[in-house]
Amino acid sequence: MPASANLADSAAASAAPAALDVLTVARQVLLEEAAALHDVAAALAATPDFVNCVQAILQLKGRVVVTGIGKSAHIAGKIVATLNSTGTPALFMHAADAIHGDLGMIQPGDFVVAISKSGDTPEIKVLVPLLRRKGVPLAALVSNADSYLAQQATYVLHAPVQKEACPNNLAPTTSTTAALALGDALAVCLLESRQFTAADFARLHPGGTLGKRLYLKVGDLSGQNQRPQVRDDAPLKDVLLEISGKRLGATAVLDAAGELAGIITDGDLRRMLGSFSDLEQLRARDILTPHPATIDVEDFAAEALARMQQRNITQLVVTEAGRFAGFIHLHDLLREGLV
Repeated sequence: MPASANLADSAAASAAPAALDVLTVARQVLLEEAAALHDVAAALAATPDFVNCVQAILQLKGRVVVTGIGKSAHIAGKIVATLNSTGTPALFMHAADAIHGDLGMIQPGDFVVAISKSGDTPEIKVLVPLLRRKGVPLAALVSNADSYLAQQATYVLHAPVQKEACPNNLAPTTSTTAALALGDALAVCLLESRQFTAADFARLHPGGTLGKRLYLKVGDLSGQNQRPQVRDDAPLKDVLLEISGKRLGATAVLDAAGELAGIITDGDLRRMLGSFSDLEQLRARDILTPHPATIDVEDFAAEALARMQQRNITQLVVTEAGRFAGFIHLHDLLREGLV
């Protein structure tokens, strides 16, 4: 073969693949998966199993054990995390590991949810008789409602999928999205049935920014700060010393009865220099801003952040039972990772 032919073949082999319209493909995947979720929602009305499954779990004395294999196992793990975080005790059990000892985690009073698109995988066929022998209720979250798993289950949670978003109709894509969404629907139904509140959620999420937004109170932060305050008849020198010494960029001004009369900030002091000629005679009442933005010690710190952002300020006066109790500063919220 001529050398030129070899070079031509080599050039052809290294040529770039045909250009792909990435956005068109991405939109098609999303639209196909969205359409599948419409089918799943419609399938809920075809059987009472979903409602009965929710009611059975609400009456449980044990845990919900969610199992699967392959990509379904990953979906099972996420559903377990969602159930646990919303008030339904749950465990993940890998279907393959179950038949090698992990079956022991299932106790009387538990409830099993098995996830499988086909419902006919070898591991599932081995596992189901063992579950039946334990006498625990079994819910099958499947795409194939005629499968072995569905036929053996107490409840069938049908997630019909006509086609995977993968062009070869092989990689689990649409089917895993449908299973995940149906698992979310199950968790939210249980959550609402239990009247699970934001406060309940906070108790289960004490860590991270999410948890802090749900449980951290203004008083938890303001109590760590100094409490700059002056009387309304205090001279300018005292005001300057209080703001500088307490390092919060402001001081509260209290009247003779100890009630909040206003606030003086660094900015107020700078503006004052251009407005008054006789600084010696100035008193706090002459330069204060009345009716400052306040927040109660029992309010959430996240609410303090919202008020600061709304008013474009960096501190709020903190009150307790209507009386001055300190300050909360934007830096406090930054330190806690709320900003």
